Order: sequence, then structure tokens, then C-alpha cells
Amino acid sequence: MNGESVVANARLVLPDCVSTGSLVLRGGRIAAVQPGPGIPSRAEDLDGDFLLPGVVDVHTDNLERQVQPRSNARWPSRSALVAHDAQCAAAGVTTVLDALCLGHLGYEKDRKQTFRDGVADLDALADTDLLKAEHYLHLRCEVPASDMLELLDPVIEHPRVRMVSLMDHTPGYGQYADIDLYRTLRRRDGWDPATIERSIGEVQERRARHAEPNRRALLDRVAGRRLALASHDDRTEAEVARNDADGIRIAEFPVTMTAAQAARARGMQVIAGAPNIVRGGSHAGNVDAADLVRAGAVDAFASDYVPASLVEAAFLCVGLTGIALHEAVALITHRPAQMALLEDRGRIAAGLRADLVRVRVHEGLAVVRQVWRAGERVA
Repeated sequence: MNGESVVANARLVLPDCVSTGSLVLRGGRIAAVQPGPGIPSRAEDLDGDFLLPGVVDVHTDNLERQVQPRSNARWPSRSALVAHDAQCAAAGVTTVLDALCLGHLGYEKDRKQTFRDGVADLDALADTDLLKAEHYLHLRCEVPASDMLELLDPVIEHPRVRMVSLMDHTPGYGQYADIDLYRTLRRRDGWDPATIERSIGEVQERRARHAEPNRRALLDRVAGRRLALASHDDRTEAEVARNDADGIRIAEFPVTMTAAQAARARGMQVIAGAPNIVRGGSHAGNVDAADLVRAGAVDAFASDYVPASLVEAAFLCVGLTGIALHEAVALITHRPAQMALLEDRGRIAAGLRADLVRVRVHEGLAVVRQVWRAGERVA
């Protein structure tokens, strides 16, 4: 964007307050923040709506859901990426870390293809001006999987990789510590009891063989790189202590209050799921994200599986937890931008990117009305 434009009569969600004012946009950046209710000539009147920084989502599995809209229906990958991108932009997400899974544990077997197609499609489309949001990569590394490292090695130096997380979805650990929950999920997938029990045994045996050497090899590969490194689904203080000792500075989706508070006590950052806030609790029976916010144990939200959850969660947090709106909005903008090492966005301030989201609250529901990326309307 080479010209200049002005948006006015907005409730600007600034780093330290909410204040009525106008923004001058020039060259894809915020050229000036102008306080006051006046509407300059030729300005676009935002009619008193909220204006937020563009949302930064450090973990979304939404691309996988577009690729596999039904269990027996795989969608063409590039078409899925375009649909995923449009959903992100419509939700106010201007920067997205597409979370792609590396490693096969015996279920969701098509994830390997989704990962490879996702990287190839992003390479093909990222510089075409056809995507509405700016896309980066979050590599979700399944450490018990025998094929994780062979998938990781070709992409670890990819310029769009911003975050790497260490996962373990073995039944009996982390998110699936309750093996009966794992059995229930597999039954919903149509598995018979004998197949489920065989799968549990196979995955646990793989974990015994591969988890520790894969973890050490992964940590060696990311050492010294300018990447955010996260754990996943931490449950105990011991797990958090081990991650801290290994230089992991982000706890993503801790499943207990104990783990979240242990991470914060060690100076680690904590990511919680925005859908947990919108739904009123975890879909898997884990810790309530609103309780984490009340305890001061959350640094950022991620959409996990619903991009639209981020803006809604930020506004809901004000009533649910008592934090100020600018603090809640920072959980979906400034804080995740910092985690992803993106210092040019996430706040409304002169000189930063003009990534912006117009929001109106209607009967308690925060509705995204307009979205700008680098000063250009994308939704």
C-alpha cells in the first residue's frame, strides 16, 4: 500500500488502555495514532467500533480440518489452504502459524501427507498475494513416532518455521493420561475394541523405543536456531522442570493448574486454548482456561481448532476473569507476536504494521466486521 488512508471514530485498543481516536495508515504501517473523537475529512468512520491490532495465532490445526472435513473425505490440499486462509482472515487473524504434525502414531495416518502438502502449498502461494493472512509454520513433533526425524530434517531450516513443539500423544500420557478417554475417541472413529487395545500396546511400545532418543535428537537440531520452542500438554511439575532444564521456554496447553503455575514460576510462558474460554471449559476435561487467567498463569491464547475463538475469547475474558480489555487483547496480539519473534506487529503504535481488526460487540458477542493486513482490506 503506497497511499495514505485514515480510520477514525474508533475505540482504539492500545497497549495500556482503550481510547477513542484515529489512525493514519501509510505504506502498510501505522503512521500516526491521533487521540480524540474528531473525524478528519476523507477518513473512514468506524462508528465507535473497537479497533484491535491484527490477531496472531501461534497454533491452529484448522488447515488439517479443511483437508479432512469428514473422516472419509479428503479435500484437495491447495483448495483447503485457501479456505483455511479465508477463515483466518475473517476471524481477524492476520498472522497465523499453521501447526502441522510430524510423526505417525497409528491413528490419523493422513497427517504425514497433510504436513508435506501444507509446506509445499505454502511455498507455492505465500508470495503470490493470493493469501489474506501471513502464514508461518509451527512444527508439532510427535517424539514417540519413528518417522518424526525424517520428516523434520528437510524443513528445520525452512524460513517460515517460527515454532517447534514437542508432543507425546501416547495413551497414558499428557492429554491422554486417561486411557479410557483415548478408547472413547477411537470408538468414535469406528475402531473395534480389539483394534483399540492393539493400538494402545503398539504406541506405548514405540514410545519406549523412540521417545527419549527422538527428544534428544530434536533438541540438538533446534539448538542455536532463532525459533520458539514449546512443550505440549504438560501435566506435572516434574515434566515442566525437565522441559525447563532442556531450554524449552513455552508450555503449550498445560492440562493442569499445577503444570501451568510451575511453568510460570520458572519464568516460562504459557499458551492456553481460546476454545476453552468460549466453550466454558476444556473439551477433554482438562484445566479451565479462565481459571488459568484468573491465576495469572496465561501469556497467550491460541485458536487450536477454531480460528474465530480468539477475538471472542479476548472479549469474554473481561467479564469472566476481571482483566482489562487491553490486557485480554494482548493475549491474542502482542504476547503471541513476541513468542513468534515477530516484533513488527501485535500493537497499535506508530511505525508498526497496519494489521488491524474492527470489532463490534452485539448482545455480548464480539463480531469481526473488517480486517486490514499491512494497511490493505482483506476481510
